[in-house]
Amino acid sequence: MRLKKGLMISAIAAVGLLGLSACAADTSSTTDTDMVVPEFEAGTTMADLAEAGTITIGTKFDQPLFGLKGPSGDPVGFDVEIGKLVAASLGISEDNIEWVETVSANRETFIENGTVDIVIATYTINDTRKEVISFAGPYYNAGQDILVLDGNPEGITGPEDLAGKDVCSVAGSTSEKNIAEYDVNLITTDAYSACLEPLRSGNVIAVTTDNVILAGLADQNPGEFEVLSNPFTEEPYGIGLGHDDDEFRDFINDVLETSYSDGSWDAAWESTAGQVLKLPTPPAVDRYSN
Repeated sequence: MRLKKGLMISAIAAVGLLGLSACAADTSSTTDTDMVVPEFEAGTTMADLAEAGTITIGTKFDQPLFGLKGPSGDPVGFDVEIGKLVAASLGISEDNIEWVETVSANRETFIENGTVDIVIATYTINDTRKEVISFAGPYYNAGQDILVLDGNPEGITGPEDLAGKDVCSVAGSTSEKNIAEYDVNLITTDAYSACLEPLRSGNVIAVTTDNVILAGLADQNPGEFEVLSNPFTEEPYGIGLGHDDDEFRDFINDVLETSYSDGSWDAAWESTAGQVLKLPTPPAVDRYSN
């Protein structure tokens, strides 16, 4: 396991999250910067990360609203804020998160080989992925939709209208597999932003992925594109972590549930995706058995 950096949304959020009792001892210590550092059972991932004071989080760098590389070089967005909540609950300071760009095709690999400690990257929970990694969450429910040119000149209403047409998505994503069922001529890239120029030029008729990702791309390019707003799948976003690390998964699920009740999840949404999308109801976490 590679141990790197983490972040806290606010002192108030950190205090609330550090009250979590799961897997933690009754005592805690305070650093010179007044950062409360919880103590965990020895040998757990939480104890290792807290002792190191760092965490490495994989996320997207090209997805507005959820994970987009900012002027500082660090990503910003809802996924990033969720990562900050997890880091804060471990007593890890803002300057000690290392953000690693993680695209759809390498998310499981990065978790398995220890490049990252966790992945929060519009990461749909599914049974195939559960065979090699574990998921905490979901922390958000999305749905696959379709992006077209502004005004929808082709009159597309759903995936059935894309049969035999050139459509762009990202290799290794759930979206790629879902749209392939509709007999499209699929063109794949490594990032959804790379699908926009083919759509502009007419080399593809549509781009497809989760509705929140498409909404961010449309918002970033006003007057060029529109989302059909007719999702045809359900995509529960989870936090990827090492396979069978049940203690860490339970801990992160506790963090998520606490964020639902103390308002920090709402604050994370409103400061990022909430600039474009309405505040949704957070989903119940799935404490599944392997």
